[in-house]
Amino acid sequence: MPAIRRLAAILAADVAGYSRLIGADEEGTLNRLRSNRTDVIDPKISEHRGRIVKTTGDGFLVEFASVVDALRCATEIQTVMAEGNAGIAAEKRIEFRIGINVGDVVVEDGDIFGDGVNVAARLEALANPGGICVSARVQEDAAGKLDHAFEDMGEQSLKNITRSVRVYRISMVTGATSPPIAVTADVFGPANPPRVPRLSIVVLPFTNVSNDPEQEYFADGITDDLTTDLSRISDSFVISRNTAFTYKGKPVDVKHIGRELGVRYVLEGSVRKGGSRVRITAQLIEADTGAHLWADRFDGSLEDVFDLQDKVAINVAGVIEPALQAAEVRRSAARSMNDVTAYDLYLRALATFYPITRERLFKALELLQQAVAIDPDSGPALSLAAMCQMRLVREGWAIEPETARQEAVDLARQALQLAGDDPVILANAAFVLANFGEEIGAMMALIDRALTITPSFSRGWFYSGVLRLWASQHDLAIEHAETALRLSPRERAGTPLSLIGEAQFFKREFDEAASKLLLSVQENPGYPHSYRVLAACYAHMGRLDEARAIMARLRGITPHLVPGAAQLRNPADRELFLSGLRLAAGEA
Repeated sequence: MPAIRRLAAILAADVAGYSRLIGADEEGTLNRLRSNRTDVIDPKISEHRGRIVKTTGDGFLVEFASVVDALRCATEIQTVMAEGNAGIAAEKRIEFRIGINVGDVVVEDGDIFGDGVNVAARLEALANPGGICVSARVQEDAAGKLDHAFEDMGEQSLKNITRSVRVYRISMVTGATSPPIAVTADVFGPANPPRVPRLSIVVLPFTNVSNDPEQEYFADGITDDLTTDLSRISDSFVISRNTAFTYKGKPVDVKHIGRELGVRYVLEGSVRKGGSRVRITAQLIEADTGAHLWADRFDGSLEDVFDLQDKVAINVAGVIEPALQAAEVRRSAARSMNDVTAYDLYLRALATFYPITRERLFKALELLQQAVAIDPDSGPALSLAAMCQMRLVREGWAIEPETARQEAVDLARQALQLAGDDPVILANAAFVLANFGEEIGAMMALIDRALTITPSFSRGWFYSGVLRLWASQHDLAIEHAETALRLSPRERAGTPLSLIGEAQFFKREFDEAASKLLLSVQENPGYPHSYRVLAACYAHMGRLDEARAIMARLRGITPHLVPGAAQLRNPADRELFLSGLRLAAGEA
């Protein structure tokens, strides 16, 4: 029997952060999902003549005969869900992401298959929690028929989809007379140059310098993966792959490209294959000056070419992000204090925060308070301010510890409400809340979400390692700290080394722990926690004179010699740490 084919509007939806929600409250989340299906989703699908093709634990696939019906159904579902979530804490909300596409589908045993279904699923992954993304075909068919604006996201390369797809984000504003116009660099005349966004970059097609022309696909794959990974950096603007590839094979003038595309940075590189080995070089260039900000090379085996592509892309993105951020900090620092924005103040605070000392924390907090006064909804500033308050409490530097503790928790919760899919906000807030006793599994799930969004987020891996340490998962703590060091080898290594040493301490590997902790103290001599763990380690090794010498150095940094250890969820870990620290401090 020949397959049945028909044109359909396909709606794909899933719950944002489903694993985190289940990890935090499995029974409650499932009950709320069932209630949402019964009270909202199924009735809306029926009202707009849709057919539920299948459901999964966290999502559903629906077929419509009409694009307008599909869009009306999606927007009404999201509106009702948003109203229901209004009084619920951000981390507990059930929010759907929805993608809609129009395409030819194959019908078999009630299920539907084909490229049209696959594109809808990929569009859903691009949507924000509570949001809707649609293909250009949907936008064309629905234009003028609904009171919704369509925000042009440009051409997107979707995973496992051979062609690029133009994507629009729905802006659910009633009374819109026409969709917003997507403005590109081409429409600007000489007197109207494009505004340059923050962290704006184009990844030029990597050059295949091998003798084998068939390796062209590998060089193109590296370009695609890097474009995708860099687009996940918070506050980034990355030129689409299709536009970047118009420069392939042409002489490169980075200043011209920067002006033409309206970007500050250009990433270019090459791929050379020899036998079963491959070498990839990359360099980051500031477009308006032509200055080289960073360059490196990566060598690997071609035994598994696609794994190598992913590895290179993640590692390059990991080292580029700090380089980009450093360049932005330099730009911000050059501006007059009379002309700074909330984002400038946030960048200055970020540059001040590390390495951690009492004076630097207070200075960073002052800058962040100015940033929040300008923009109360600055999630990055709120989350970093929460980190500052938490560190002041943790290291014994807070003037009013209980007030600082409450402010840290409040700031972290405010930041989470604004986080969306921002990995930095998610990780910072989770770290602060876990430190002050929030359920550790739920907080690890938040950081896992951040790392799913941006696998090259080195500080996220470090925070993940700390939470694993607190949960007594010592081997994972070491593994995640080592990943952080590998992704950002040029950053100061003091705190990741401290984490590795502390994990080895709890594994009773005292010699290895002492070695790492000594390196940490040398790298970051103002960070108290390394001294505490090192002193406890020496005490358990029977090296009491050295333990007491370390405590003497600690007294010069903070009066808070023997803190609480509520962060450590395992009582045996707490006892090992506190008994060693008391012994080093000369207590009974």
